[in-house]
Amino acid sequence: MPGTRVTTGETVRRLRTHLERQAYGPQDRLEPERVLATRLGCSRATLRAALDILEKEGLIWRHVGQGTFMGPRPATEPIRPSVLAELASPADVLEARLLIEPPIAGLAALHATPQDVALLRDYALRSSTAPDWQAYEQADDAFHKGIARISGNPLLIAFLDVLSSVRGRARWQRQHDRAFRQARKREYAAQQGRMHGAIVDAIAEHNADAAQRVMADHLRAIQAIMGTHAPASGREANFWPEAP
Repeated sequence: MPGTRVTTGETVRRLRTHLERQAYGPQDRLEPERVLATRLGCSRATLRAALDILEKEGLIWRHVGQGTFMGPRPATEPIRPSVLAELASPADVLEARLLIEPPIAGLAALHATPQDVALLRDYALRSSTAPDWQAYEQADDAFHKGIARISGNPLLIAFLDVLSSVRGRARWQRQHDRAFRQARKREYAAQQGRMHGAIVDAIAEHNADAAQRVMADHLRAIQAIMGTHAPASGREANFWPEAP
């Protein structure tokens, strides 16, 4: 029916039918998105959402500038960071951060100069006084990237950049905004700012073990407030003020 919005679920069904009828072979390239969207009767945004689902299933794979292809991604074709960022949920992001960022903080503690510490303290102060989640996101992002830069390892810096790119995704923004409001904005910012300060203290003392431990506590606290993981201890559960 003209004017009727086609859902992502219906687009997925139509796309599967189209692929079966066309009988594509392994690694055959599909039509351009503009052609597919017209044939399936959906918007290009809805088509991309449907393609995301089929890519997760391994039915297709995409390459920027080259198109969409049938079958699983070839072993020689790495998944580009932008696809990983789009596929990752907030829980995925925090789980990855817990594996990566504590050791980075420990490494930064071994290399930090007084100038590095002063810059981190400025980021921590900005996060503690952020009036809204957008300002907090900016300060928090700068803080964690700053720690990676202190490590001096270009690969670790690149990993943090990939994780940081997820902050621009709607799924993360919606969930973080909701958590920020539920925890009361200024209390959330102040508490996280204090935890940032504790991380800076450990780095300033060149205490790698403490830097790793406090960074892990910080990230687990975010997991708890965003509802992506149950608190591991009563101490973490008490990081957050009760909602009125």
